[in-house]
Amino acid sequence: MKKFVKWCLNHVPRPAMQRLAGWSVPLMGLCYKGKGRECPLCGAEYRRFLPYGYVVPRPDALCPRCLALERHRLLWLWLTRETDLAERRPHLLHIAPEACLGRRLKRIYASEPSRYVTADLESPLADLHFDIQRIPLPDASFDAVICNHILEHVADDRAALRELHRILRPGGWGIVLSPVDRARAETFEDDSITDPAERTRLFGQYDHRRVFGRDYPDRLRSAGFEAEEIDYAARFTPEERERYALANDRIYLVKKP
Repeated sequence: MKKFVKWCLNHVPRPAMQRLAGWSVPLMGLCYKGKGRECPLCGAEYRRFLPYGYVVPRPDALCPRCLALERHRLLWLWLTRETDLAERRPHLLHIAPEACLGRRLKRIYASEPSRYVTADLESPLADLHFDIQRIPLPDASFDAVICNHILEHVADDRAALRELHRILRPGGWGIVLSPVDRARAETFEDDSITDPAERTRLFGQYDHRRVFGRDYPDRLRSAGFEAEEIDYAARFTPEERERYALANDRIYLVKKP
């Protein structure tokens, strides 16, 4: 299964993967039926979750029913337990909307659908299509933003962050998650590296342009945000972390003063 998942991730175009995953992954999940793991987004239970990863597939990562990964499960637990998003329904822009989060957020915003807007460069799941480095939306037009695992892909992550800052209203907040190598003090990037195999070796994925280090919160602050790094997984018991299959991901919360 690990080899099959890895081959698909590295050879099937992302838009095609997004269309196919909705029915193909649940079929694979039939092999994992049982007890031991619970997805907090969809409530499904399995013996364990599916492996997932471009280079070395991580075991126990992908929920077969809703396609939630470790970071999605952690983020959903944080959103539902630590924020009032469900009650207040802030005007929310969701960049690169993941199916697992998008479905749940659409339910929350069912009575006010215009307050939940999704956007992506090419995803068929999105309402709007644009480059995050040049967002064609007015200043201060959203109360909140969710932007997960995008900044490692774009040519100029600092320009993208400035755009996110621009479209947020004063007092607005956002979740801006990226893969962070905590063993690395500073972010490593080299635009001269264009070979997909070399990018995979150095950056962890063929379409990544950088590896963020422990300076990631400072890069968020450089755009004008207040930034907080939250080790939310550490607040769960070992039994809860095993049940939800949580990794050592962290929540990166930004606020616009």
